[in-house]
Amino acid sequence: MVMHRNLGPFDTTAIGHGEMPLTIENNRGHAVGLETLHASLDAGCRHIDTAWAYYTPGEEEQTGEKLTREALETWNGPRDEVTVATKIGLRRAWTADGKPDWPRDGKPEHLIEYGKQSALALGVDSIDLLYMHRHDPEVPYDQSIEAIKQLLDEGVAQWAGVSNVSIEQLDIARGILGDKLIAVQNQYSPVHLETQDTLDYCAKLGIAFVCWSPLGGYRHPYDDSKFDPFRAVAAKYGVSYQQVVLAWELAKGDHMFVIPGAHRPETILDSLKAGDLNLTAEDLAQLP
Repeated sequence: MVMHRNLGPFDTTAIGHGEMPLTIENNRGHAVGLETLHASLDAGCRHIDTAWAYYTPGEEEQTGEKLTREALETWNGPRDEVTVATKIGLRRAWTADGKPDWPRDGKPEHLIEYGKQSALALGVDSIDLLYMHRHDPEVPYDQSIEAIKQLLDEGVAQWAGVSNVSIEQLDIARGILGDKLIAVQNQYSPVHLETQDTLDYCAKLGIAFVCWSPLGGYRHPYDDSKFDPFRAVAAKYGVSYQQVVLAWELAKGDHMFVIPGAHRPETILDSLKAGDLNLTAEDLAQLP
């Protein structure tokens, strides 16, 4: 059974499924996306993370949310056990030199529109967990968070989170959202340790910390040697080093969650096994 933890009011899996790779550029197609989501659900995953902005620029918007909805509607398992999180505040576009970009849009009136569009795309009356995706520097952060609060007050979403935030931004959100703020989603992995302070702060507050790209991600180059200590531990147990990375992140506290992405079923099925890997104090001493 995949490890379960409490994410706010939700009894869900500590290892979720990061849907992004299935619907942004370089994905392997709609059928593989459905197959991959179904495989993780069949294996016991009960936490899917998507976003309004998970689509390839120039193509149909919200394909990530729509794929998530289709996967759940065509799955034979217990839909009521699955927590679905989505995020608003980013869009997609091509840059002048032909590279994909993530324009920010934190205007309150737009966020309210996007939140309602997300609920419609997901096919729900109320979104389980709705994140503010990333701060728009052209809009005061508190104004964007007030829009998230309005979506909660209107019942468009049940609970709120913030993503890609500093401690200062987290405190602003807490002041507005109060106990309705249950999660922070920041990038964290052996190659992205810069949000350790936010991770530790969430532990003190009793707020879930959700690691995006917990295995380092695939869209940008990084120093692969940083995973060598994890490979050494993996050899000891005869498992993938990716499982060791996820187990190391989960071992940082009961408030920790990870949402690894996957381009195919085999990858997410391997990641879900990390919850069964119990790292010893000796193992953890070899890791960052």
